[in-house]
Amino acid sequence: MKTITRRSISTLLIIAILCMSLAFLTGCSSGEGKQTYAWVMATASPEDTVTGLYANKFAEQVEALSGGALKVQVYHNSTMGGDTELLESVQCGDIPFVVQNTAPEVSYLPRLALFDLPCVFSNLDDLHTVLDDEVFMSKINGIYENGGIRLLGMADQNFRVMTSAKEIASLDDFKGIKIRTMENNYHMQFWSAVGANPSPMAFAELYVGLEQHTVDAQENPYEVIVSNRFYEVQDYVVETNHLPHLLALITNNDFYNNLPEDQRSIIDEASRIAKDFAREQAVARADSRIEEIIAGGSSIVPVSDDMRTQMRQRSVDLYQQIRKAVSDDELFFAYCGRVFNGETMQ
Repeated sequence: MKTITRRSISTLLIIAILCMSLAFLTGCSSGEGKQTYAWVMATASPEDTVTGLYANKFAEQVEALSGGALKVQVYHNSTMGGDTELLESVQCGDIPFVVQNTAPEVSYLPRLALFDLPCVFSNLDDLHTVLDDEVFMSKINGIYENGGIRLLGMADQNFRVMTSAKEIASLDDFKGIKIRTMENNYHMQFWSAVGANPSPMAFAELYVGLEQHTVDAQENPYEVIVSNRFYEVQDYVVETNHLPHLLALITNNDFYNNLPEDQRSIIDEASRIAKDFAREQAVARADSRIEEIIAGGSSIVPVSDDMRTQMRQRSVDLYQQIRKAVSDDELFFAYCGRVFNGETMQ
């Protein structure tokens, strides 16, 4: 008797949802008699986040730009699986579109470790300048294509920051603090480098873990801190801004290449519009999220430029390790050349 794996269950769920989408649209047509149909898009995030808004805007624009001939049905909040399952589903062609953070993708696409370089950017404008460079993004898309995926656009959910039960006033205060991180080896190495004790934990268990002091701290963008109300069980939000929380809009490469040229053009334009919209929302929503955190009783703790420099200096070995994983110095320095001159931190 075959054992039903988590992957099998996820696939069965995907098939069921696809069937429901097709059944819902059977017989529907535009005024010109053209068949309308829905492609599936999925995220692991709640709808009321920049990730959710990014996905919804893409779906909205695909329909608008096609005059209603093309439709995208969005499933939020891990309805079709977590980030790992969603990435596998895109690679296999089970799901056409996904929006997700780049960190879980590194296990499958190791050269994307480039985006795990800590403390590179002090503001979003500098980040966007790099991400909007056509040569740079062509190389990044090459990494995705080697994994059977096409990158349609890259937005962000602002920077990742740290919440803590303990006050962090200097680099020494990180020493020994138990912080929940993603299951990403580079993230864990960064926190170890600054003196903390990184501890991966299932996201679903995190609120209780913070409440019961199983862990002292965690790191996420403001959107996630607010949507999960972590400020209720943490006294401080430390503006480490150690990593941008990048959002990749991806599709299966074969699926994209097999579309008619006019449909690819619609997908490309919808992706561009949705990317710009998501970036705008990331900035526009930040202040209200900070206000909600303060109203909830947590203090916002800025990090000085000097402290950020110290965090980078502690991470030199990690920079060299990621440089080796990226295996393309031109790409590496295009991303982080502002803070790294090849041998020592500036």
